[in-house]
Amino acid sequence: MLAAQFMALLDVFIVNVAVPAIGSGLHASGAGLQLVVAGYSISYAVLLITGARLGDLLGHRRVHLAGLAVFTAASLACGLAGTTGQLIAFRLVQGAGSALMIPQVLSLIQRHFTGEARAKALGVYSAVLATGAAAGQVLGGVLVSADLFGTGWRPVFLVNVPVGAVLLAMGRRVLPRDDAQALERSRGLDLPGLALLGAAVSLLTVPLVLGQEEDWPLWSRLCLAVSVVVFALFCGYESRLARRGGAPLIAPRVLRHPGIGLAVVRLLAVMAVNAGFLFSLTLHIQGGLGYSALRAGLTFAPTAVVFGLVGLTWRRWPASGQRALIPGGFLLAALSVAGVGRALHGGGDGGPWLYVALAGVGVGLALSFSPTLTRALATVRPEDAADASGLLATVTQLGQLIGVAAFGTLFLNRLESLGALGAYTSSDALLACMYALAATAVLGAVSGLVRRRR
Repeated sequence: MLAAQFMALLDVFIVNVAVPAIGSGLHASGAGLQLVVAGYSISYAVLLITGARLGDLLGHRRVHLAGLAVFTAASLACGLAGTTGQLIAFRLVQGAGSALMIPQVLSLIQRHFTGEARAKALGVYSAVLATGAAAGQVLGGVLVSADLFGTGWRPVFLVNVPVGAVLLAMGRRVLPRDDAQALERSRGLDLPGLALLGAAVSLLTVPLVLGQEEDWPLWSRLCLAVSVVVFALFCGYESRLARRGGAPLIAPRVLRHPGIGLAVVRLLAVMAVNAGFLFSLTLHIQGGLGYSALRAGLTFAPTAVVFGLVGLTWRRWPASGQRALIPGGFLLAALSVAGVGRALHGGGDGGPWLYVALAGVGVGLALSFSPTLTRALATVRPEDAADASGLLATVTQLGQLIGVAAFGTLFLNRLESLGALGAYTSSDALLACMYALAATAVLGAVSGLVRRRR
């Protein structure tokens, strides 16, 4: 399950370093390239809650394998695409496959692990979830630079095909069968709620991923404003449905569960910092410093490796310091992202201090993310697994989109105000962005000091 999760998360970021090669290979416009990158995230974010609910209705094993099959087939189609339009369409299908597949991972963990085993499984899940972003940058750089058999950018998609085929064969053998009695007891599909939530998420995500490239036109700002109204309508409808004894899309008791509200705030903060950091640093080292795709990808290796190690081991650290992990992680992330900005300021390569700061970012983000997710889900009841997994997976994705939109805009606007693109001007824009990211991490640290109610 986690191998499938990791593969799907790689595809959110693996395309970033392949964009120049895709552009030259398919003669794509800037808008076309943006949709190649953003199409996956849009369909993924919009359909996550739907995927979670379908798992509850049809069976988590069945929907997970169906999503994996769709994702694998769409990856093959992406790798063979002959035009920009084809690639965009297949990326949308890829995102839909992920939206079916990803929520089932958490639900299966919640339903088939208990106690200490569940906490361990959630710890590994957290490590996999957040290392996928940095690992995608690394693997994308390696595959594009390798230019296997003269295929250029295509291996960033084709690599999923053999992996997906193996996982489908293994999944059919090892995933637990769906409980027929549990499926009979599951709530019906709240179609009006799905329509309202899908519209609200679409109105939020589409301008977030496309607005910067279009210089935030009027339609993007209107969509963001209307999304707030539609979210309010969704909340009102779900509350009325629950009071009437209906089956709302997200059970109100999940939102009232101790720790879920704080987890939402913290996950939004940490994923916004994570995505904004990766995006702005990629722009600087490829655009400002002129690094190759391989070197740009490998720059993120310390962050990815350290994040994974800390995510797997934090539960073994002394019990006396466990309460301080989340605020301490946010503070370390704040100091480290600022350190990255300072190390690269002036247009240099940062020297050894850059890699110390990058490792610090990995430690800080891991301590902010993994304990938050694990503690929020460790006590959720199995019957609420689909609701909780869909909610937190959506929050995680929205945090990434908000981080890219907000901090990407800050970086590019600052760069535009400084004049021509160069190592020095780009490093100055990066420093301003890193300070803003540090401030966001400090706000996360404040949320980390709040004790959840029991």
